[in-house]
Amino acid sequence: MSWKSRGLRGSFLEEIINLTNEYYRTNNIALIQKIPTPITPIEIDKATSHITLAYFDKKSTVDYIGVAQGVPICFDAKECATDTFSLQNIHEHQMEFLSDFKAQGGIAFILIYYTKKNLIYYMSVDELRVFYDRAVNGGRKSIKFEELRKRCFYQVSQSMYINYLEFVNDELEEIDADN
Repeated sequence: MSWKSRGLRGSFLEEIINLTNEYYRTNNIALIQKIPTPITPIEIDKATSHITLAYFDKKSTVDYIGVAQGVPICFDAKECATDTFSLQNIHEHQMEFLSDFKAQGGIAFILIYYTKKNLIYYMSVDELRVFYDRAVNGGRKSIKFEELRKRCFYQVSQSMYINYLEFVNDELEEIDADN
C-alpha cells in the first residue's frame, strides 16, 4: 500500500489534541502519546527533506494511547468536512483494536472534528460499534450529524485545547451506574 502526502490534512485537530495532551502531562492529569504510523519512505523531496511517497509498514491501530489517573485510554482522531461522517474512515482492524482495548478495561473512543461547524464529537467505542455494525450488515455506511448525541459535542474555542477527559469521565460514571 503506497501513501501520497495529503499535505496538512488533519493537522489542526492533531495540533489541539497534542496541546491538550501536553497540558494534561504537565499538570499530572494524564500521559497520552501520539502513536506514529510506521512507514518506509520511498521518495524524499531533497529541497525540503519531506517524504513525498512512502509505504505503510503495517496497519495502524489508533492515533493516541495512554493513561489518565490509572485509567487506560486509547482513541483515534478523524476529520469530517460535511455533516455526514463516512464509516469508510474506520477500518476493521481499528474497530477490532478499540473493542479489544475496551474489553481489557480501558476507555476507547474516537474524536470527530466537524470542520465547517468547528465542533468536535466524542464517540465511545460502544456508540461507534452500533453505527459500524449497521454498515457491515448492509445499512447506512455513514453517520448523519443529526444521529449524534448533543451532549457529546465540544465547541472548539480560541484556547486551543479540547478537554476530552470530561467525556471520558462521563463514560466512567455511566459504567459505574451500570454496575
